[in-house]
Amino acid sequence: MTYKESLDFLFSQLPMFSRIGAAAYKPGLDTSIALDNYFGNPHRRFRSIHVGGTNGKGSTSHMLASILQAQGYKTGLYTSPHLADFRERMRVDGRMIPEEMVVDFVERWQASGYEGHPSFFELTMMMAFDWFAKEGVDFAVIEVGMGGRLDSTNIISPISSVVTNISRDHMQFLGDTLPKIAAEKAGIFKAGVPALVGMAEGKVREVFERQADSVGTPLRFACDEPKLINPRLLDDGSIEADCVMAGPFHSPLGGEYQIENINTVLNEIEILRSLGVEISAEAVHDGLENVVKSTGLMGRWMVTDRNPLTICDTGHNEAGLSHTMHQLREVHARRIKSMGSSTLRMVIGFVNDKDVAHIAPLLPKDAAYYVTQASVPRAMPAADLLKILTNLGLDCHLSPTDASTGALTEGLTNALTAAATDAPTGAPATFPNVVTAAAAEAHRDASPSDIIYIGGSTFIVADYLAATR
Repeated sequence: MTYKESLDFLFSQLPMFSRIGAAAYKPGLDTSIALDNYFGNPHRRFRSIHVGGTNGKGSTSHMLASILQAQGYKTGLYTSPHLADFRERMRVDGRMIPEEMVVDFVERWQASGYEGHPSFFELTMMMAFDWFAKEGVDFAVIEVGMGGRLDSTNIISPISSVVTNISRDHMQFLGDTLPKIAAEKAGIFKAGVPALVGMAEGKVREVFERQADSVGTPLRFACDEPKLINPRLLDDGSIEADCVMAGPFHSPLGGEYQIENINTVLNEIEILRSLGVEISAEAVHDGLENVVKSTGLMGRWMVTDRNPLTICDTGHNEAGLSHTMHQLREVHARRIKSMGSSTLRMVIGFVNDKDVAHIAPLLPKDAAYYVTQASVPRAMPAADLLKILTNLGLDCHLSPTDASTGALTEGLTNALTAAATDAPTGAPATFPNVVTAAAAEAHRDASPSDIIYIGGSTFIVADYLAATR
């Protein structure tokens, strides 16, 4: 079996949430427990840190892994979804799983005669745990996929649990109120295992406190213990700050939301130290400053060009986009002040199961919109999004279009047709990538002082990065 054949099996033969949505969602741990038993309980052969939450869990996971690596621990990192390469989901000391290990696992699985029917997420999670155990990692940072209580990753027995924050997302699965969503996220709390919540207020905080009391979890809130001194956003959106634990540092992770994530990470380092995990001030400093280099993190306020300033960001729900759009306006205002003029150009698309009518009012009014569509069947049709944004009075068009008639180009029409089918999707996309065409159009229209933002969906960013990196 080749690596491509292994990917084709994973993407096309297993139910995959990013490809087909709700039909691939399998709440419950029975299949994960059975798989874990079948493969010899690999997660019991390394210490783990479990990270959940609505927003920021990916960034938090990468920063924790980077700090542990800087301390010299052999560190596994499991996150989802991937952007440009399937192997991003599992890394050891920043190194993606080798292609031959993916092939080996898939071949062992296909030859096993196992009678269960795992989802894409369940099987790839087990691939990661199996590889981490073989590699002999000291620690693995494990990001929750969705929710917590019934998420496949909740079979692990971590030394610490982290929930970053709570916002409205995946409400059809997790509940229609913030306290209900919080109850699902708090389901990763374990008896006697210290837990940290990054940000929580009011009834949401009460949910976490009740859950911690009921299972016997020592609980603290990072928002009660700020660790950063004078955090500052620079003109490109990156962060400078100081802290007693690590001294002054510059974070390559842009976005004002990262201030909250960094504070959560620093509080978690204190918890790990209390458990006897040696982590020096130098490791904290170096881990924060080198998180992108050491873990390969992409897509979080990621600057891909300076002239024009081009930013892609995977924020896709109400809270995430609210933070990102606020910062985008701030950076845009600074650019106008320093350069005299600047146009904000938004290359944007969403997935079909997002409440776009509720999210869209967060978008800047004074911007030019290039409405596009990701290469997954869950993508919202670009024409539908165009109607929503146009009804809000935004300056937008389908992209790319024929300059003389405004009609969809043949390439875009073909791509939109392909995206509506149930074709297997990998990285890069297996059919025309219209996101890069939209981004190219924005670049053609832009002057060096402009800002181009690419986002709205993780899969918009994924298509852009898969074709441009």
